[in-house]
Amino acid sequence: MKPSIQELMDTLPQKGELLWIGLRPERRAVLEAVETANISIEDGLIGDHYTGKRNVNRQITLIQQEHLLAVASMLGRDVVDPQLTRRNLVIKGINLLALKDKQFQIGEVILEGTGLCHPCSRMEENLGPGGYNAMRGHGGLTAKVIRGGKIHLSDEVVMLSNKTEEAPT
Repeated sequence: MKPSIQELMDTLPQKGELLWIGLRPERRAVLEAVETANISIEDGLIGDHYTGKRNVNRQITLIQQEHLLAVASMLGRDVVDPQLTRRNLVIKGINLLALKDKQFQIGEVILEGTGLCHPCSRMEENLGPGGYNAMRGHGGLTAKVIRGGKIHLSDEVVMLSNKTEEAPT
């Protein structure tokens, strides 16, 4: 019997990898790349300008490495520096859209994908002419924190089957 669309949406065998973590220490500051970060349920990404201020459904922003390559291609570049996109985490190897409305684990942390992260007018400033439109459909995902902890570069990104299940070790 063929699986239903819902069964397909609830199954994601691929695992991703955390490639980049960025913290913005103050408003309009350049994001600082770090190797580890602490995340809490109350405050989101500790050390980020939005710590404790951001809407609970937008505590963390994520973007796919594969989408950075697509944006770079549309802008006639080889690469786009993740700092310019103003996203907190860069993930590769997993479709972030598949994590919308799902819980997933990165290191010790459990997040829930809450929505699409649409580009803002700053993309034109950061990426140059056409930056806003290049980011449309490639802006990534917003997430809220379900369980805090520490994340590290190279941590695995895994969708959880049930809303309280922990990823296998």
